Parts: sequence; C-alpha cells; structure tokens
Amino acid sequence: MFIDFAKIKIEAGNGGHGCISFRREKFVPKGGPDGGDGGKGGDVILVGDENINTLLDYRFHKHFRAQHGRHGSGSNKTGESGDNLYLRVPLGTEVFVFDEERKIRVGDIVHHLQELIVAQGGIGGKGNAHFTSSTRQTPRFAQDGKRGQKFELEFVLKLMADVGLVGFPNAGKSTLLSSISAARPKIADYEFTTLEPSLGVITLGDYRHFVMADIPGIISGAHEGKGLGIQFLRHIERTRTLLFLIDAQNQDPSETYKILKTELHLYDPYLDKKPHLIVLSKVDTIPEEERKETLKAIKASFPANIRKHIMSISSVTHYQLTELKTKLYEMIHENDG
Repeated sequence: MFIDFAKIKIEAGNGGHGCISFRREKFVPKGGPDGGDGGKGGDVILVGDENINTLLDYRFHKHFRAQHGRHGSGSNKTGESGDNLYLRVPLGTEVFVFDEERKIRVGDIVHHLQELIVAQGGIGGKGNAHFTSSTRQTPRFAQDGKRGQKFELEFVLKLMADVGLVGFPNAGKSTLLSSISAARPKIADYEFTTLEPSLGVITLGDYRHFVMADIPGIISGAHEGKGLGIQFLRHIERTRTLLFLIDAQNQDPSETYKILKTELHLYDPYLDKKPHLIVLSKVDTIPEEERKETLKAIKASFPANIRKHIMSISSVTHYQLTELKTKLYEMIHENDG
C-alpha cells in the first residue's frame, strides 16, 4: 500500500537524575560526596532509506519514544545514556513540526542514510559530588535530569524521480511505464486506472538508467483537488524533466497540452517551467495509411517553437520507445557538468 502522508508523536528520552551518595569505606567514617551524574536521554533521529518508498509504517503506529538515561549512582558512576531511536523514512520525505499554532518545516530527507535529529534527549542531572565547596562539604542534593523534547511531526512524501509522467486519464501512462521498465502498474481501458504513483527504473545499457514516476491522470481543475490531482501533483515537484503524454486520438492535442501546463502552473508556478517533452501515444490506433498525415497535422496545431519537442510512440508495438528513452536520458543530463 502506498502511503505518502503521516502524522506521528515523538518523545526523546529524559535525562537520568544525579545521585546523592557519600563514600562508605572502612576507616573512613565521613567520606565525601560521590554521587554520579545521570545519563543523557536518547534522541529521536530520522534516517533516509532508499529501500522503502512508502510511509506505511507510520499509518498505524503513531507514538514513538526514545530510551531514558539511567540515574547516576555512588562511587561517581555516571548513568548510561539512553539509546537513540532511529526512524527510517523513504527518500523524498519532508518533515514538519507543529509548534503551537504553526507548522514549521524542519528538514528534507533526500539521501540514503541521511540523518536528521528531530527531538533531542534531555541532559542528565549532576550528582552531589559536583556541589561541594569550602563552605558546603556534604551537599545532600543533586540535579534532576532534563526532560527530552516531544513533538508532533508531519511527514509528506514527494517521490524522487528523474522524469515525471503527466497526462489525462487513460492517456497510456501506465502502459508506457510497464513497456520501458520493470514496473507493473495496473492497466485497463478506463479512466483513473492509476490510483497511486508508480516508479520505474528505465535502463539503456552501459550503466545508463533513470527513474520515471507515473501519477494518476490530471484533469481540468486538478490544482483545486478535482479528480485525484492535488493529492499526487507534489510527486512531480522533484523531477528534473516532464513527459506530457497525449493520446494521438485526442480531439485537440494542443489544447490538452495547454490544460496540462495550466494545471501544473496553478499548482506550482515553477512546475511548468521544467524541461519537458511532448509525446503522442497510441499511434498504432491510427490507420497506417493515414498515420503520417495525421501526425503532421497534429504537430502543426502546436506553436512552432515547441514542435521540435514532439515525438510519437506506441507502447504496444514498441514504436520509437528506444528513441524516447535516449531522448529523455539526454534531456536529464544535458546540464550536467
């Protein structure tokens, strides 16, 4: 099950209390204070894990506590520190903390094994051995340990991918992803077959590969939450390139392109500025004798400055899929140093 949002409560460990103790040794009837310090409480630490891609672990388990520090003891023995609590999250997880009425962004987990301390354990209290002075030889008090921090956190997952696959419902996005990668999203001939994002790794050989994300189809008004739009549009925010997939049998492909770009812009003004490729899908459904002229007419309906960024493919017959993979790989890396 794909879960991309979660709220949890976390508590770091409390520091252990300092100890009140005095030396008790033979022939030393009035030994001095020897109370040890309390140990530090454990921290709560998030860790990025490239092997998970959902927040499912935090859907039902909502409360997490790190270990408390141990209390100090006699003979100046410091209590053991509490164990840190490590919570693994998928790459692409944004972390927010609730502070009274506000929600504050505190970090973003984007690298494997990246760590983010989200709650610090309390410091251990000092034992009575720390409080001796020339006028106070036998202090009969010690410090209590500090309490660990506690917060309510919100996790928002935005998938990490190189290419974001954008299109109307039933444009053939899932079929394309399954044809060029090992991903196996649900495929059927009706709208909104895809109900959750899918990731696929596309391999070109010679150690060249990239990751593509397929999200549920966008419809007009998606930025306002119509269809499944706003729920999943965030998953293409991190992509480096967009692929606009448009059914070649669409009545007005250029208008469909405008609608898709508008929805992205209204959701995030920078999203439609990303480098992108327009791909006409399902060209195998056009009679072969009409295909050349039909595709020429479709391209002519687009503004002249973007016609060179238009390709046509068939995921069923694999027509131009190799060329598509090569083109996307070049677009992803064209600005690399």
